[in-house]
Amino acid sequence: MSTSSPLSAFENKARIHAHIMFFGYLVALPLGIFIPRYLRTFFRGWFWPHAIMNFFITGPLIFTGFALGYQTTTTSGFPHFTDPHQKAGLALFIMYLIQVFLGAFIHWIKFPFRFPGGRHPQNYLHAILGLSIIGLASWQTHYGLWTEWGLITGDIHPVNSRCRHFWLGIVIVRPLSFPSLPALTLAVSQAIWAIYGLGLLLLPRQFKQEAASRRAKEEGAKDDVNLI
Repeated sequence: MSTSSPLSAFENKARIHAHIMFFGYLVALPLGIFIPRYLRTFFRGWFWPHAIMNFFITGPLIFTGFALGYQTTTTSGFPHFTDPHQKAGLALFIMYLIQVFLGAFIHWIKFPFRFPGGRHPQNYLHAILGLSIIGLASWQTHYGLWTEWGLITGDIHPVNSRCRHFWLGIVIVRPLSFPSLPALTLAVSQAIWAIYGLGLLLLPRQFKQEAASRRAKEEGAKDDVNLI
């Protein structure tokens, strides 16, 4: 945040809330998504690194950030869960909890029903919900940086432009559409989306391994690939 005068205790708590939630939803959680995307076709034990990252590391960040946000709203005197930022924060928190329990359910409980192609319906729900969380968190962070901070603090200390640049570097899909951004921001954005794109190239290998695993099961052979 900008200006030379120090932040008040209230502003400092709001700032910490913003930092923790940003790293929880837009850094730690995507890293948890990248882990299975890259490991599952090469390493049978990919589930536990994925679970540790998304629950034991990301979870404390999200729980702490949510508590700080609730406390900040209480201190401000505003009612809870009335403006878009608060409602989205509650929705994200609930979606995260559902996603964690859904992931555990998928891993340990197998339904016999499968969609054409051999995958369980809950697998698709898990993937869609995960991407929805990232998408909503991206919007939520933007709203917090561009709108909510000024609304709840009075904008005495406006958001530093570097914070907004960092958000753009993490989220934007077409960095060249923002030629005024610092070179480092553009490089970060390009690297993140390149990593995600390269991970998608592993999907054909994953599908082939899953098909082979299903055939082996049907033949009574030992399963060589864990299906999520």
